[in-house]
Parts: sequence; structure tokens; C-alpha cells
Amino acid sequence: MVLGGVLALLLIGIGAFVAMYMLVTVPDPNAAATAQSNVYYYADNTTELGRTGAVNRVSVPISQISINMQHAAVSAEDRTFYTNRGVSITGIVRAGWYTVTGKGLQGGSTITQQYVKNYYLTQEQNLVRKAKEFFIALKVDQTESKDTIMAGYLNTSYFGRNAYGIQAAAQAYYGINAAQLNVPQAAYLAALLQAPSAYDVGTATAQGKAEAVARWNYVLDGMVKLGWLDQDERNSMTFPATRAPSTTIGVGGQAGYLIDIANHYLNDNNIVDSGTLAAGGWRITTTFVKPDQDALASAVRTEFTDLLPNTQKAKDVRAAAGSVDPATGKLLAAYGGPDYAVQEYNDALRTDIQVGSTFKAFDLAAGLQNQATTQDGVPITPSTLYDGTSGREVQGLPAGLHYAPPNEDDKSYGEISLSFAMQDSVNSVYAQEAADAGLNNVRTAAISAGLPPNTPSMSASDPSIALGVATPNAIQMAGAYATFDNHGRQITPWSVQQLSHDGTVKALPAHPAATAFSRDTADTVTSVLQGVITPAGTGYVALGLGRPAAGKTGTTDSNLSAWFIGYTPQLVTSVGLFAEDPTTHGRVSLGDAAGVTRVNGGTFPAQIWTDYMTAALDGQPDEPFDLQISSSNAAPTAAPSSASTSAPATPSSSASGNPPATGSEPVASQTAGQGGSTTPSVPAGTTPPPTTPSSPPAGNVPGQDNGVQPSGAAISAPAVPLGAAP
Repeated sequence: MVLGGVLALLLIGIGAFVAMYMLVTVPDPNAAATAQSNVYYYADNTTELGRTGAVNRVSVPISQISINMQHAAVSAEDRTFYTNRGVSITGIVRAGWYTVTGKGLQGGSTITQQYVKNYYLTQEQNLVRKAKEFFIALKVDQTESKDTIMAGYLNTSYFGRNAYGIQAAAQAYYGINAAQLNVPQAAYLAALLQAPSAYDVGTATAQGKAEAVARWNYVLDGMVKLGWLDQDERNSMTFPATRAPSTTIGVGGQAGYLIDIANHYLNDNNIVDSGTLAAGGWRITTTFVKPDQDALASAVRTEFTDLLPNTQKAKDVRAAAGSVDPATGKLLAAYGGPDYAVQEYNDALRTDIQVGSTFKAFDLAAGLQNQATTQDGVPITPSTLYDGTSGREVQGLPAGLHYAPPNEDDKSYGEISLSFAMQDSVNSVYAQEAADAGLNNVRTAAISAGLPPNTPSMSASDPSIALGVATPNAIQMAGAYATFDNHGRQITPWSVQQLSHDGTVKALPAHPAATAFSRDTADTVTSVLQGVITPAGTGYVALGLGRPAAGKTGTTDSNLSAWFIGYTPQLVTSVGLFAEDPTTHGRVSLGDAAGVTRVNGGTFPAQIWTDYMTAALDGQPDEPFDLQISSSNAAPTAAPSSASTSAPATPSSSASGNPPATGSEPVASQTAGQGGSTTPSVPAGTTPPPTTPSSPPAGNVPGQDNGVQPSGAAISAPAVPLGAAP
């Protein structure tokens, strides 16, 4: 009877075991185990830009985990890993005994069981979960290789410091990849598996540190015992120093803005949608160059924000910038705000800031490209003369449209060339030239250069399109000017150069150049824009770069924004400043917020541009523009044939050291009529009141622009760069 009873129990046990083995299936991986970070890199594909995702994990294949780490894990957690069948009977019996006798739920699990718990199950401690773990581990050991199990275990284990998985741990503790871990480092990370927080020598108590070192020695001794480490080598090893604990690399500072730009690029171009991206596991190498990015952020800070008065209004001032390689379209740097952790809205991507007279480059391109003529039938070239009278009614507009924009401070000129009018940014001239070129052609030229067709306020039915009421973003404007720099070949700026998911590289679209303008047209525009960066031009501050450069200033009505966009043969950069009410997000006067009478495109934006470009181009050859221009389009250096102006004929001197208010070109506000008609008009009071101009640098035409006078002594515009005079 006893024998029969024993046999019956044995058969029941075997039957129960077989039934459980058949009934328990290997489930799908749990979401927590598969969640990964998206890791973004600078253009060098090595320097980490930042990470996104709730879990700081980057899963890597076994080939990217050093053999030292694999051996250390076995020595620390399961010395029979390579010979057992996925479970340890002695360990299970020991764990069960502790549970039954009230000593608590214990481990006793193999690496395979721990992998099953991490990857397929949960971290809860109960007998049901332990039973499932046992049977799933048996099946996993039969269906998966030891390498697969080891990689899964190390990728799903927690190592402290918010590091999930061995790759994140290697970065958190040593700043290296998992493939680079040496024996002492691997032994310490293996020791952390038992007690990640308690054994972190960067934060642990004295007792915790001592226990961590003891555990490290235990791992090394095990590696010797298992034949993976020579005893003499082991004796010579010292405990490896770790990095100081720090928060996980995230999206604060400039990183968040750059990651946002990269994500928009992937989503907007249907490469990876936002939902798939949010799932994690992506390795994204951007086009951003870290030294350039640092230089751009530094230029905004040192040449503008650090100079602002300590007032609440000054905190409302914002900046946007983009820097593009004209030959490739790569976006090398961008400025979206001071700190993404504080201000998440990315100003580099916003499309609600008027670009002002920087749009005049497209007016000129439209006239040249379409071989347009004036109202008198004279071909449009840089030498073509126009009436520079302020407030002059634009001729040749469609019936019912009237437009008569003022020049800055209502200053009038006689007949002046288009080249001179660009240099001094004369509104009345370019409003007429755009009408002569055809407003639809102006819009087409802007789109051909690279501005999106849906750019807000870029309507061909509104004459104020000529003076920059459109609101493309800073990156789009840099890309559009890059088309001129690239001799008429257009490449839309792009920001991701390599993309992979779980080790699989994803194909990215090519970025071919498309012909937007003839070389003659593009190079002629560049030649004319070179005149802006001369002692007599509105962008003379940029002479401080000390290289051949072309560019354009822009300042809008009521000083709501100020821009400088300029380029050399190697680099194009746009800089825009504006201010907004933090409650309504509506535009407010930039000068008022900054504590000055007016901020013009030729002052702070040009100074930021000059500072950044000097750093970004350091070490690159000083190249002239390779311009191929027809004889008819050769740009003259023409002063006004005659002029009458409401501004003082001779600028008064100023002790403040402020340069003239270069680049200020108020544009007429856009007024939409009813019934499909648009009747723009100049609202009363939109022209800023004249102020006493400072002395311009040698060579400036007297009285062309007014100086920015500080309201009190809180701030002054950037000083004239040394050596600005030719």
C-alpha cells in the first residue's frame, strides 16, 4: 500500500508537471521590457545629443556586449548558465523552503529565469508567478540560444542610475558603450545586478561601498574559477572608478529644440510617423555640428540676451536662427530658445514672425528671372533706376488695389538704382519693382527658393508681399537664401543623416538639388546683397566677419521683429528677433521689450550673425564668391541722383557709441478686404518716430538711417566692429 501510494503520488506529480508544461505558454514580451529610448547623436555619430522616452534603455545585440560583461554576469548570477537547462532545482528548493518557513520570498533563479521574469512576466513575487517562470524558462531554454538569452537578460536588467539594460548602464557609469567594457568595469556592473542602488559607489553609504567592493571581488574570483580570468591578472586589478552620478541625458538646454527639429523632419517627410517614433528604439544621427550649435547659442546669449536689462519685459524677447550648408542643405545649427526644459515652444520652427525686408531678395530675383521691365519698359537689372520717394503710390497694380508704403522714417530719395535701394533698403523702390516683376512671380520666386507654398501671409493678391509680411520660419529662410548662395540650385534643409531601429538601418531620402533660378539670376542677387554688407549698407556690422559675405536686414512695422540673413560661400545663417506677450502670445514691440527705441536687423541680429559666423567658419578658407553674371546685370555702386528727406541731412554725433539703426524697414500692415478683394493701406502711426542718429562708420551715406538710442542707460546696440571700414 505504501509503495502504491508513493507510485500514485509520483504519477500524479508527473502528470501535473506534464499538464503544466503543456498549459503554460510563452507569452508575448511585456511592454516595460521592450520600451527603449530614442537616442539622438550629433553629426559625428558619436557625441550624444539627447534621449527621449520614459525608459532609458537602448537594446543591443550580443555582438555589441563585451565578452567580459557576459562572463561577469555568469560569474555573478548563474555559474551553471552554459550547462543548465534553464532552471536550477536546488535553487528552487531553497527558495521554496525559505518561503514555507516564513523567511520571505527568495531568488534562486537562473539567468534564464531572470530573463523570463524581466522579458515575459512581471516583477511581482508570488508562487503562481514563480511557477510560470519555471515552465517558461524550460521552454525558452529549448527554443532560444544561450547568446539570445544572455543578450535578453542584460538588455532588460536594471543597473541603477535610471539605466535599464547594459548599454545604458555602460554609458551611465563609464561613458562608454557596452562593447568596450573591460574586466573590472564588467565585474562591477555585474555586482550591481544584486543591489543596484545600494551598491552605487557614487551615492552609497560607507557600508554600501564596502559591500559593493566585496561583491566585485566575488565576481572576479568566480571568473577565475570558471577559467575566464588568469589569477595573476585578477590579483593586479583595482576597483574601477565610475563617473559621478548625473541625471539621464534628456532634452533640456539646446538639445530639446534640435530633437524637435529632427522629429519634425522625420514625421513631415513620412519617414517615421510620430506614433512609431514614440514607441522608442530608434538611433538617430542628426546633421547638427556640436561646435557650431554651441557657438550659435553663445552668440545669441553674449550678443543679445546677456545685454538686456533685468526687467519683466526683457524676458519676453525671443530669438530664432538656422544655419545651413548651401552645398548639401544640411542644417548645421539652429536656435529655438534658451532652454527646452523651461521653454518648450521651438522658435526656430514658428511661422508667425514677419520677415520684413529680407523678402526683397525674392522681389529682385523675380524681376531678373522673368526678364521683367519697369512701367516705362526698361529691363529690370541692378542698375535700373527707380523713384525713391517715400509713400509713393505703386503703379501697375490690379484694379482696386492701392499701396503706398513709406520708407524708414519717411525718408525720400531721388532716382536710385535697385542695387542702391537694396543696400539702403528703400521700401518704395522694391514695392514698385515687385509690382513690375509681377506679384505672382514674386511669390513663385520665393517658393522656388524654398519657402513652402502654404507660408502664411504670402499672397500674390496683396502688394505688401513685396516687403515681407510673410512669416516663414528661420530655417526656411536660411534654406531659401542658400539657393542664391548655391548659384540657383535649391535644396530643402534637412536634419537627419542616419536612422536605425534595433540595429536595422532605414533608408533615407536623397536630397538632390533642383534648379530654382538661372545662375545669372542667383549670382546677380548675391552681388546685390554684397552691397548690403558695406560701410554704406544697412548690414555694415557684418563687416566684422572679415570675409566676403552677402546678406539682408529686415525690420517690420511697430518693431515687431528684426532679422539679418547672410551668407558666405560655405555657410548661410538667418537670425530673427521678436518679442511676445507671455499671456496672449501676441507680438509686442521688440525695442520696447529690449529697453531701446528700436531694434533693427542691422544691429543685434547682425551682431549675433557675425559672432556666430566668425566661430563657425574658423579654420575654413577665406573664399570669394564665384559669381558668373551677365554684363547687363553687373551691379553698380550708385548713390541717389537726388534726395529730399525728412531726416536730418547730417547725423549728429552721439557719445553712446551706438551705430546707426541699420536695417529698419517698416512694412505696411496687411488689411484683408471683403468679397475676395484685398486693399492694403498704411495705418496711421506705423512709422516709428525719428530719433537722433548716431555717427555712422566712415563711408556711410549721411542721414540714411536713424540710431537706436537707449531708453535710459540700460542697454546699447552693438558697437561698430573694429576694422569695419574698408
